[in-house]
Amino acid sequence: MTDSDFATSRRMFLGLAASGIAAAAISGPAGAAPVKTSARVVIIGAGAAGTALVNRLVDRLDGAAITILDASKEHLYQPGLTLVAAGLKPASYTQSKTTDWLPKGISYINEAAAGIDPEARTVTTSGGQTIAYDFLVVAPGLVLDNDAIEGFSPDLIGTNGIGSLYNGADYAASTWKAAQKFTEDGGVGIFTRPATEMKCAGAPLKHAFLIDDIARTAGNAGKSEIIYASNNESLFGVPIVSEKVRMLFDDRGIEPAYSHVLKAIEPGKRIATFATPEGDTEMGYDYLHVIPPQRAPDVVRQSGLSWADKWIGQGWVEVDMQTLQHLRYPEVFALGDVAGVPKGKTAASVKWQVPVVEDHLVAAIEGREGTAIYNGYTSCPMITRIGRAMLVEFDYQNNLTPSFPGIISPLEELWISWLMEEVALKATYNAMLRGKA
Repeated sequence: MTDSDFATSRRMFLGLAASGIAAAAISGPAGAAPVKTSARVVIIGAGAAGTALVNRLVDRLDGAAITILDASKEHLYQPGLTLVAAGLKPASYTQSKTTDWLPKGISYINEAAAGIDPEARTVTTSGGQTIAYDFLVVAPGLVLDNDAIEGFSPDLIGTNGIGSLYNGADYAASTWKAAQKFTEDGGVGIFTRPATEMKCAGAPLKHAFLIDDIARTAGNAGKSEIIYASNNESLFGVPIVSEKVRMLFDDRGIEPAYSHVLKAIEPGKRIATFATPEGDTEMGYDYLHVIPPQRAPDVVRQSGLSWADKWIGQGWVEVDMQTLQHLRYPEVFALGDVAGVPKGKTAASVKWQVPVVEDHLVAAIEGREGTAIYNGYTSCPMITRIGRAMLVEFDYQNNLTPSFPGIISPLEELWISWLMEEVALKATYNAMLRGKA
């Protein structure tokens, strides 16, 4: 990149950032008079979705009794885990306190939801409290089913060539220890993804691209063989993006292993067993990136709120895909990872889902119909190497929905897209938590 190109890209990035900040400032229902109500609103989960919603509701509702409950005292900036697992950020980059983001005027219970009774309209907590609600928002995130992979447990991460960035900040840092050794010593690196629905399906690809790039930059590409084990016959859920990734893999010598689902590992022998259409197969590795199957928390799976005929065994909440309102219990909504919709398990999706739930919840309090629609918008800044990324945005129909048409091409590896992931995304995320974006 020439100095002129750099200056032009920098001006473009700063201009887009300014536009984003301006949009954030006006994204809420500015000027709308608060709705007077005594409604009891309970939000399960103080992650990105629950926190963003509660910050918006305190401005929209006057007199409501709003309760949010979450057992974690730490808020995790999950989009940053990919950077931590590649040695580009410290674990602390993703960590803050849950209470740092919660507004005044609400009730915060630092306990997990232990039970949901949608008929009685109550939630019980792990500490034995029973909370009655008029409206419930289910946003506890998802859980990693680590036990579903025989021989694997989180305490193995960072040892025996095993990584897993999804398990949290410290585990992402430990993942880098194992991955760094691979980038230096070489060998066979296998990067996996589960057969279940999962949060940020681009993260496994980002990790593969980054570790490959770090090895190449160190001059060790010739010592490495990288295999990407996909759960089906595609590399990404959006066909045009999958084809682009396939082309990049081909260019960089990354080998796809289609329809290979990790089911077991032998850490001491460094052998991974995969389920395939032809039967189980074993593969040796020097580095193995494990992403466990993912599902709704038990409290949701046992509540009667899950789909009975979709995503069997995963437990995602049965909601209308456009309004995120429960199909059988209209006073219940779901947000974020736990929502049973075809797409939407990313922070970018949460940004667009929260105003929709806000609109329909406030409308229900006022006794009218809401109008906001969630179209499945999902965004993934697909890092392809350090300093380059593709800003991939799409909807339920797999249509590409670029936010900056004519400026940022969604299928080009651009420096500005990298900056949006590495710099701008966290600022936008923080604004979302505050209810301002």
